[in-house]
Amino acid sequence: MRLYSKAQIGLVIVVSVTLTALSIAGIVFVLDRSDQNQSTMAVASKIAQDGDEAVYIPEITSLGIQDDKTASLSLQVANSTLSMSSYSADEIENITIYEKYNESVVNINTEVLGINWFLEPVPQSGGSGSGSIIDEQGYILTNNHVVEGAYKLYVSLADGSRYEAKLIGTDPESDLAVIKISPEPGKKLRPIPFGTSKDLKVGQKVLAIGNPFGLERTLTAGIISGLGRPIQESETTILQNMIQTDASINPGNSGGPLFNMKGEMIGINTMIYSPSGGSVGIGFAIPVDTAVRIAPQLIKNGQVKRGWIEMQVIQLFPDLVNYLRQSGKAAPVETGLLVSTVTSGGNAEKAGLKGGTTAVRYRSTVFYIGGDIIVSIDGKPVTKIAELYAALEDTSPGQRVNVEFYRGSKRMSTVVILAERRR
Repeated sequence: MRLYSKAQIGLVIVVSVTLTALSIAGIVFVLDRSDQNQSTMAVASKIAQDGDEAVYIPEITSLGIQDDKTASLSLQVANSTLSMSSYSADEIENITIYEKYNESVVNINTEVLGINWFLEPVPQSGGSGSGSIIDEQGYILTNNHVVEGAYKLYVSLADGSRYEAKLIGTDPESDLAVIKISPEPGKKLRPIPFGTSKDLKVGQKVLAIGNPFGLERTLTAGIISGLGRPIQESETTILQNMIQTDASINPGNSGGPLFNMKGEMIGINTMIYSPSGGSVGIGFAIPVDTAVRIAPQLIKNGQVKRGWIEMQVIQLFPDLVNYLRQSGKAAPVETGLLVSTVTSGGNAEKAGLKGGTTAVRYRSTVFYIGGDIIVSIDGKPVTKIAELYAALEDTSPGQRVNVEFYRGSKRMSTVVILAERRR
């Protein structure tokens, strides 16, 4: 046994008391920090900042000891709060719309028929584009040029599933088409809500979702940079009231939705203006109000029934204007549509319009001169063939339109009851 002096024993006692006091102070400090953490967690679980609005979450913790499940949930809420605060309000808007509706945007691939060396028809890979689910039954809105000439159509959804689609209807004059898939029972589709294009403003922020260059469900952002743009797509087609945007639209985006910041579809992305073939900040979308008018007709009839004036017309051009002047059949206008013939018993004849009486040839075309020259329909100037189609694009059979024309030097007008246009 080792013996200690009184001085040594006293030193041991002092050291022991000191260590005990320090341990007690440490425990109190840890408990105090724990209480503070619990209070902080309770506050964090109360309010999570989402942009400028506070989202209230039911209180998860109370004073006392948390079990493992409650503690885990509290940590998730705290982490969510920290994560939300790392994005700006503008970014949160973009993220929210994309996460909510990217599943409603589909990728469309086509097959076309080609001819092999033995002059046999063989399937070949066609083009690709985008589409918007507009109905839980599987109806999809896209562009006509995406599906035009397709032998087969295939639709890929966000979950990777792929379906062969059926063509329901097309309308080249609005460049819209509707196709349909038939998913297995129980599979739920999320349609995109329709907004309106009536109250759009230049400078308004927009988002586009599509599949550019085969890259699925890509989001681009921009603003509306122009409204009411008429775009001539072909000799007989002018797309009216197009929305111009600087949101990047590239090949493969066609048929995809253009969103406002409410998450509503306000347009269908259709084309770009680009010398290089890539987006240079000038893209165009069909107004959603046109789709609202067209899509139900495509679903019901497979086509759009439009009104028509039963006549054959020739667009005035400089050589023809000079010839009319030399032949004594000149009109006081140099632009307009010369009525070559009217259908016997048709609505143009019944309305009093007259065709020409003298046959002439211009290159390989034969037509008649001496007839009326139409200059406007329902107040819309008509100087080109495409403008005639555009003026009647929003009409239906049986509708009355006012036609203004020149007969010689006299300006006249008549009312025509429209017939149904043949495709």
